[in-house]
Amino acid sequence: MTGRQVVVTGATGFIGSAVLRRLAEQEPGAVARVVSRTQAPGAVADGRRVGADLADPVSLHGVCQGADVLLSLASYIGPDAGRCEAVNTVGTAALMAEARRAGVRRIVHLSTCAVYGPGPHRGADEAELMPAPVSPASSSRLAGEASVLDAGGLVLRAGLVLGRGDRWVVPALADAFRRVPARWDGGAGTGSFVDVDDLARLVVAFALGAGSAAAAKGVLHAHHPEPVRNRDLMDALAGHGVLPERPAADWSWARCLEALARTPGWVSERQFTLLASDHWYRADAAWRLGGIEPGPGPLDRLGRAAPWYRERGALPPG
Repeated sequence: MTGRQVVVTGATGFIGSAVLRRLAEQEPGAVARVVSRTQAPGAVADGRRVGADLADPVSLHGVCQGADVLLSLASYIGPDAGRCEAVNTVGTAALMAEARRAGVRRIVHLSTCAVYGPGPHRGADEAELMPAPVSPASSSRLAGEASVLDAGGLVLRAGLVLGRGDRWVVPALADAFRRVPARWDGGAGTGSFVDVDDLARLVVAFALGAGSAAAAKGVLHAHHPEPVRNRDLMDALAGHGVLPERPAADWSWARCLEALARTPGWVSERQFTLLASDHWYRADAAWRLGGIEPGPGPLDRLGRAAPWYRERGALPPG
């Protein structure tokens, strides 16, 4: 019997490749149609790949034909405002139009908690915060959410994603620690994090699940429900040899920002604030509706990705 036809955009990326692996494990009969701009080595062994680009809406024509599920995982998070608009807003709208034209019954779209802006945020659920994005990437991703919701889809706003293949979160922490070698304001800041494989489990639960998972629409937070304290994360990274040492001295927030500005590096003050201060959001509802357990949390998963992070170091994304 032929399994469900699942279209996955962004499938060769960090999160998309984890979702593809989970799809193959959970429902071997599901047929994944991979939509991507580029072909990653070994990404699609059976050749079911469609070359298309969200920045080129014409190229999306027909990508959802015959599909039961669309997993919309592609985005652009770089500094080019024009490309942000083309991919995250216009491209997502074009993809949703294709899904509606093809009669796709289930749409799951990955977004980001960065749409809420600079914070601080402490334990708010999906209905308690008004989005206030400050970057072209987060503004355009928020705009893209609208077309997903209009199509009856589910938007998953994820926190910071960790794991092998992460080119942003832990490398940014390493760059920031090189420039600010201390506990940042006591290391008390809390954030919402998720291991990439746990996020993949959640995405696939909504893609293939029944009951409340199948009926889920609107916006949900998608990360581990327990916040991670900055000092615990930094200590764990040092314990795995990703950071050269555990942060020792406590520096005030003002001193941290002064050191960050004085020492060259690629992490901006805005990004440092996101990493070091309170940005955590309630996510219990997503796991309950998805019908799965969140697992032990991202700190317990760090060991699997430690070799990647040690090799990557503080290199900027790209």
